[in-house]
Parts: sequence; C-alpha cells; structure tokens
Amino acid sequence: MLRSKTRGLAAVVFTVATSLVLSACALGTTPSPSTPPTTGVELTPLDQLQLTENPRDYVGPSTALLPTAAIPQLVETPTPQLPVTVISKENSGDVPVEVRDVSRVLAISLSGNLTATVFGLGLGDHLVGRDVSTDFEGAEHLPVVTHSGHSISSEAVVNLAPSLVITDGSIGPIDVILQLRDAGIPVVFVEQGEDFESAARSAQQVADALGVSVAGQEYVKALDEQIDGVIAEIAKIAPSDPDKKIRVAFLYIRGTAGIYYLFGKGSGADTMIEALGAIDVATEADWEGMRPMNAESFIALNPDLIILMTGGLKSVGGVEGLKEAVPAIALTKAGSNNRFVDMADSVVLSFGPRTPMMLHALAISFYAPGQSSVG
Repeated sequence: MLRSKTRGLAAVVFTVATSLVLSACALGTTPSPSTPPTTGVELTPLDQLQLTENPRDYVGPSTALLPTAAIPQLVETPTPQLPVTVISKENSGDVPVEVRDVSRVLAISLSGNLTATVFGLGLGDHLVGRDVSTDFEGAEHLPVVTHSGHSISSEAVVNLAPSLVITDGSIGPIDVILQLRDAGIPVVFVEQGEDFESAARSAQQVADALGVSVAGQEYVKALDEQIDGVIAEIAKIAPSDPDKKIRVAFLYIRGTAGIYYLFGKGSGADTMIEALGAIDVATEADWEGMRPMNAESFIALNPDLIILMTGGLKSVGGVEGLKEAVPAIALTKAGSNNRFVDMADSVVLSFGPRTPMMLHALAISFYAPGQSSVG
C-alpha cells in the first residue's frame, strides 16, 4: 500500500519544502537533466583491484563515477499486450486501473527510477516527459514536468496529453496527481523502491502497467542476478572481520538551506552500506529512518567514511566547506582523514537499472580509491 507517511528521501524533501519553502535550486536532490552526472570511467573488475591495506584508515576523498550515463536495456523490445487491468497501490487501498494505451507515458518519481525502468524495458520511446531526476542518456529531449524542487506541474503534465501516468507517491502534491485522474488520465501508483527487494517489485509493477509483464519478469530476474553477482564480488574484497569493516555514515546535505540529515535504518542507505560489506553506524545505533543530525551523537558514532551526494557536497563548498559548516564532522575519524565518498545525486541510493554499476563504483571508492581510469 502506498504509505500515507512517505518514507525515504521523499520524506526529507517534503518536510524541508513545507517548513522552509525553498527554491528548486536549494532543495533539488538531483542535478539538472542538462548536466548529467560525470561518467566516462572504466570500472576495474573488483577481483583485479589492488586493495588498500586497511580501508578503515585510508586518507583522502574520492568520487564514485559510472562508466556510462546510458540505461542497460533488454536485448529484445517487448510489445505491450493491451488492454490490461493493474492494481494501483494507494492510500485508500488497492485500486484497479485499466490501461488501454501506453503510447504516451509519463513515469515520475523522486529518484528518476521509474523513467529508468521504462527505458530498461526498451520502451523509452513511449515516454513524453520526465522528472528532474531523469538525467541519463536518451532522455535529454524529454520536457521536465517537476520544476519547483520535485513538485509536479499539473499544467505541464496536461499539456503533454499522456495516455498513462506511473508514479510511486514520492513526489507530489498527491492531490495534483489525483486531479490528473479526474481529468481522465489513467494513473497507476507503484511501490517505492527503497531497497533491492521493493525496487524489484516496483519494476515489475511498472512492466505490468505497460502491458509487458513477461518482459518485466525477465528484466527483474536479470537485474537481480547482476546485483547478487556484484554483492558476491564485494564480499570477496571486503574485510570479513567485523573489527576491520569500514564504519560508514550516509549524510544528506543541502548547505544552501542548512539541511544535514543522517540516514539510518529503513532509509535505503542501510541496505546499500550492508551490500558494500561495511557497517552502517546509524543503524548500529538504532537510528530510524532519516533525521537531522545531532553533533554530539554524530561524534559518538565516529564513522571511518561518510557517503555524500555530489550536489550536496558542492552546496557547502566541498570537503573543507562541510567541515567548517559542521565542526562536529571534523571531529570524527572520517573528518580527520577527509574520508568522504561522493556520488551523483541521481545515482547513489537509486535502486534501479544502474544499481550494479552504483555498487561497483562505490566498492572501488571504499576498498581501492583511485583505481577507475578515465575512458
């Protein structure tokens, strides 16, 4: 069921938007689609890395980059089988929705994963618009319908005349989306992809709504196998001794708005950090969800490494700007060693088609920084 209390990064964004009425520049969690994340690196196979002797003590920052901005796709493009009736996961309960036309699709979410999934299924040419988080290759020409931060512009959506809208409730206002349904546009809510399992269910629900359920099963199976494969490879290079595992914190920051959130249990960051063979210090301390960081508590957590979104790090003027803005960070082992790993806002915590590449790139930054070469 679509959660009435939105979890994940969406909760942070909406809380901030409500309390501070911030501008899109201050609040956006992803770069503009016109400036996609830096790519063009060759990811060294994990079994060929020259591992740092003690990853807990490594000194210096690093940026985790992807080899390409393109979305991996199915080899064969499926043909939608329509009409189809699917279940929309809503606050009021499961709602059956009949889909008759997928020629003009709008798939919108906070992370851009729904649009990426449509591309991954080989149906990118059916899309007529995108959210601000959609920044990958092949989507540049699509008009953006989420302009004020991550708020939906109903006028922009209606002007595109979509035959189907797919969303996960992570952006809104929800009333605007329901108004689209009142205007006669079929709207399907899918589950939010907050971890590997829920992301797989969400991808299948997207495929179902597009009338390509069988292809969706193939897509999800292949993606799951790739993710499991990367996690297994990471397990081979990550220390097995708990005392030697990297202790990690994930911080969501927006310096222009004074936002510093620590992500913990159930935020998605915990799942990602565990997959990387590390210890999430927030989860270890029973930190639920995501909340404003407390200086004293953060010093007590004393992470070895801090993961940041690239845009967030830039918003505070880089590593030194971050430590100046939040002196408590400088008092941790990560702060003392400048052990910060940043990754593009639209990629890190994105449990979708780019998950295998995301984990691979982060694993290199964790265990063998600097061993991805520019292609």
